[in-house]
Amino acid sequence: MSTIKKIGIIGAGQMGSGIAQVCAQAGYDVSLSDLNEQVLEKSLAGIARNLDRQVQKGKISEADKAAALARIATGTDLTIFADSDLVIEAATENEALKRDILKKLVPHLKPEALIATNTSSISITRLAASTDRPAKFMGMHFMNPVPVMQLVELIRGIATDEPTFNAVKELTEAIGKTPAVAEDFPAFIVNRILLPMINEAVYTLYEGVGGVEAIDTALKLGANHPMGPLELADFIGLDTCLAVMQVLYEGLADSKYRPCPLLVKYVEAGWIGKKFGRGFYDYSQTPPVPTR
Repeated sequence: MSTIKKIGIIGAGQMGSGIAQVCAQAGYDVSLSDLNEQVLEKSLAGIARNLDRQVQKGKISEADKAAALARIATGTDLTIFADSDLVIEAATENEALKRDILKKLVPHLKPEALIATNTSSISITRLAASTDRPAKFMGMHFMNPVPVMQLVELIRGIATDEPTFNAVKELTEAIGKTPAVAEDFPAFIVNRILLPMINEAVYTLYEGVGGVEAIDTALKLGANHPMGPLELADFIGLDTCLAVMQVLYEGLADSKYRPCPLLVKYVEAGWIGKKFGRGFYDYSQTPPVPTR
């Protein structure tokens, strides 16, 4: 298998932008796609700001920054992936959406191109079945924020072949990340452990055991966590937290994974976390104020 040199990324949100940045900084040519031109412009501006911070800290030079930005090409059409060696799908955590994107993607790829999905919970095997190349398909779950977090979960589908896995593992290490190999079970390793903890924290709030600040303070100081579970939920996005819990609940049929009704209520209200200004905290004020 030829070495991966050109990387395509579908979705220019927080995750896609972060993946584009680390790949470009590692010397790879990147094609970044999104349906919305404004989202692409916002993505490039965010990447430039991140690189500026690294320049100010002395981690990279101005030349390094310029070179990384020059390696990122953008477009609103899937035709930009015609020469990609690997395409990473980083769309919203919605299986129907991801399957639709993958079906539309494959006609634009060269036969030997690999596909990875950045899903945080959905079956790799099911997503692979939406493509014409299940053997060349696997999960590559980055952590948020991508430029900072060192871990990438690597997940084989039932059909993933060894050359594909090895090529993606080598890429993961080449961009400075540490791989952890997970089996294709709902939510893999990190979210299988993390999201039920967050869901239990929401239940603790729902049942009145403690308030938002008390719960977060208890876990930060009592378990030495760098961020409280409700603050972390806001950072992840309550919509994403709910989506992962639903995948766990439906995939494992165990009542311990039932999403907390309060989590459902917040998502229904549109209070889905920091990126939208309100979740378990109200971010319109400084410092943020608990909403419950």
